[in-house]
Amino acid sequence: MGVATILEAREILILATGEHKAAIVRRAVEGEVDYEVAATFLQRHPNTTFYIDRPAAAALTREATPWLLGSVEWTPELTVRAVVWLSHQAGKAILKLTQGDYTEHRLSALVARHGSPGALNGLVFNTLGAKIRGRSKLPRDQRVICFSPHPDDDVISMGGILRKLVENENEITVAYMTSGNVAVFDHDVLRHLDFLRRLASEEHIEMGAVDALSRRAEASLSAKHPGDVDIPEVQDAKRIIRETEAVAGIRTLGLEDDAARFLNLPFYQTGMVRKDPIGPADVAIVRALLEEIGPDLIFVAGDLSDPHGTHRMCKEAIDRALVEYVAGGGRRPEMWLYRGAWQEWPVTEATWLVPLSQEELRLKIQAIFKHQSQKDSAPFPGPDEREFWQRVEARNMGTAAELDRLGLAEYFAMEAYVVEGG
Repeated sequence: MGVATILEAREILILATGEHKAAIVRRAVEGEVDYEVAATFLQRHPNTTFYIDRPAAAALTREATPWLLGSVEWTPELTVRAVVWLSHQAGKAILKLTQGDYTEHRLSALVARHGSPGALNGLVFNTLGAKIRGRSKLPRDQRVICFSPHPDDDVISMGGILRKLVENENEITVAYMTSGNVAVFDHDVLRHLDFLRRLASEEHIEMGAVDALSRRAEASLSAKHPGDVDIPEVQDAKRIIRETEAVAGIRTLGLEDDAARFLNLPFYQTGMVRKDPIGPADVAIVRALLEEIGPDLIFVAGDLSDPHGTHRMCKEAIDRALVEYVAGGGRRPEMWLYRGAWQEWPVTEATWLVPLSQEELRLKIQAIFKHQSQKDSAPFPGPDEREFWQRVEARNMGTAAELDRLGLAEYFAMEAYVVEGG
């Protein structure tokens, strides 16, 4: 259907959700009509309505910089966002912003609330500085669960803090919520089968079972068509590949092998990209782990823009399990939300910013490298075609560079976290 046909409709409704839609929503709603962006032509239609969630609306002026549209209620959070925005617009560190800068960018009313630019600058500077938490300010001797939707989200998103938490002698469990087997290429299975066959040929393991397994798997994969579900043996092989990679990853960060727990939640076990809804069985597995560990602190993926929705579904399972856990007498743990695979928390939104040295970032990347089935070309890279380690390096160093531009202390890299309810 062409644009002209679409514009003949009496009414047009657009539904967009998620942070990865924010840029195109802004272009469609606020940008110039562009022949390369068909959605911008909807501005010429008299009855078009966008239905979007807050993440998809994040780049719109009314969300990103509402003070440009008129008077606003200046909350502490909005004040920090406005001053950081002004710092970028003026190209100055926060403590160097002047009355002229505030006036030029229509923020005089904000200065008036605080008495002077110096007072306002100092407030925001100190607010951002208080977010920084080195190892000495991180939890020590606590029970910690890191919930990882896939068997690599832990090291990708929070490999740096995991290392620090190990050094602080916390009792850490890394709970891998799904097998991640859908994201393993068939050729990786064949490579591992070839390894087993060669091992058997030198009489280190029994050849009969290996040969039988190899024949079934190879026959299935050779006859496989796009969209076909793997036979159980191949699904198990892919699951085990990812489990061994996960253990190797946390071992790199100093954790013992038994810190890894593979929950293998049922909702994921469809063998396809499309998953089942979160059900009571998924919630019961997560709740059982909470009851067993009794954590003081949990880390949960708040990166809800993954291309297949697994992160969002895993958080739903955790949220529901926590409700049951607390109702049953459990003490609600503090929840830190991490990102990293697809985006990072902006410094204005983050509750805590955790600095990483060059050596710590290198160790984190080495842990990511252990996930060899996801390296070079991941099956589901999303809109960012770079390898996960490249995204991590750029984002962690970018967060540190952002603080440096704002005039705060200079660090090599940083991870960002939001405390839910904090």
